[in-house]
Amino acid sequence: QVELVESGGAWVRTGGSLTLSCTASGRSFSSYTMAWFRQAPGKEREFVSRILWGGATTTYADFVEGRFIISRDDDKNSVYLQMDSLQPDDTALYYCAASRFGGSQVGQYFAWGQGTQVTVFS
Repeated sequence: QVELVESGGAWVRTGGSLTLSCTASGRSFSSYTMAWFRQAPGKEREFVSRILWGGATTTYADFVEGRFIISRDDDKNSVYLQMDSLQPDDTALYYCAASRFGGSQVGQYFAWGQGTQVTVFS
């Protein structure tokens, strides 16, 4: 059983930056692919970024356009999402998720956090 807890969401002005954190319980964190998804009101949950076990391979959604960086610290059972140049369209509830296999689909992830709210205002 893996429990994920996100933090770091906040209100931020357009063009600002935030770093989200996600800490996992359990023993097998280093073997999981970890990802960030987001869900805006009235929209489906969408993939943002993932980082494979070992940390060498990362993937980003097209809309990220080089603004976000995902990283992990297996000693701390944690994954991070550094977000720069935030725009109002980035406003959403951001979720951390774990997968034994990876991918960019919601159904490929077996553990989810409760989400952390990011609100970008102009």
